[in-house]
Amino acid sequence: MAPATRIRARVLGFAFLLAVVTYLDRVCISAAAPYIMEDLHLSVLQMSVVFSAFTLSYSLFEIPSGWLGDVKGPRRVLTRIVLWWSAFTMLTAAARGFQSLVAIRFLFGAGEAGAFPNIARSFSRWFPMRERGRANGVMFLGSRLGGMLSAPIALLIVARWGWRTSFVIFGMLGVGWAAAWFAWFRDRPDEHPAVSAEELAWIQQDGSADDSHRTGGARTPWRALLRSRNLYAICAMYFAFGYGLYFYFTWLPTYLIQVLGFSLLGGGLFAALPFLLAGIADLVGGWLTDHLSKRYGLRVGRCHLGFGAFLTCAVLVFSSTLPIPAIAKALLLALALASADLALGACWAVPIDIAPDHAGVITGCMNTLGNLGGLLGPLVVGIAVDRWHSWTFPFHVTALVYAGGALAWLAIDPTSPIRASEGGTSG
Repeated sequence: MAPATRIRARVLGFAFLLAVVTYLDRVCISAAAPYIMEDLHLSVLQMSVVFSAFTLSYSLFEIPSGWLGDVKGPRRVLTRIVLWWSAFTMLTAAARGFQSLVAIRFLFGAGEAGAFPNIARSFSRWFPMRERGRANGVMFLGSRLGGMLSAPIALLIVARWGWRTSFVIFGMLGVGWAAAWFAWFRDRPDEHPAVSAEELAWIQQDGSADDSHRTGGARTPWRALLRSRNLYAICAMYFAFGYGLYFYFTWLPTYLIQVLGFSLLGGGLFAALPFLLAGIADLVGGWLTDHLSKRYGLRVGRCHLGFGAFLTCAVLVFSSTLPIPAIAKALLLALALASADLALGACWAVPIDIAPDHAGVITGCMNTLGNLGGLLGPLVVGIAVDRWHSWTFPFHVTALVYAGGALAWLAIDPTSPIRASEGGTSG
């Protein structure tokens, strides 16, 4: 291992903080949902549309924003992304009804699209293959920390100052991050004055990075991407992940308080628990995928780990629908998210494994399908509750989707890279 340096640690620190702020802004609306529904006179189905407006636009703009990161570099693209989403997070406080809230959340999602693909692009330049699982694990620990803190903090702010104030406070955090990122970060480690020759050699041990974005264009192998079975399997796998994940961002606090009967404090704590356990799982899973990959190969370290994690998650979600005490249901749902997150480092390492020079595009494709799953999941809950008064049915659907995602893991071959020489066009 190369000696630890403050430079690479700071890159990882920026990614960690970005994930925290991203999920603070996302989960804030789920904690405030009961108050928003009461204030703006929204039905469960209308609130589902509000949730899904974000995921729809987020999905639509993922690939273009990821591609921009490949072409322009993540320094400038991420600065734009964070400033945009911070502005529309704060503007959520100005919503006066269903239509304005849907429009604001749609634009919020359009602005946030591409955040994680651009971080993946930066990881492909700043971390060698053997460290990428752990780097992703640390980053997604930040996302789960943000998700864990958002619900109880938002509930406290809402109780004291109202739901509108919570969005203003959370939105201001991103502005500071964007200013610091643009001032300090560089798209390539050899452009940063503080990176030593020894560290640069360690970072580039897997081969020289493509520098085509320096000359104003990155060659994107669109034909090879569209012909790749790996791409479709990765997208199917992440669709399953996103489908289940967005329940925790949207309906979990409402389910805990209004269905399982927890108090405001108890509901806030149990809404935070899945993100706490998932954060621990992100760290463990990030280390585990790198360790298993080094010892047994990428198929075992990425795909077999992912299969086991997703299948266990499916079993836990299904078990939460059994006639058991409310606390047991809440615990099973928390463990289910942790189980899925055990594979999250592998989820984001696999696209870099197969296309390091096009990490923005391929993770953008993956995250697009993940967010389409996130769009569909809350709508299924809203329809089932609004029309059939059933919370059990959507959980059964989620369990089946996760089981399908587990099978998709087995169709991925992380040892088969996608290269520009296989066919492509200039992007």
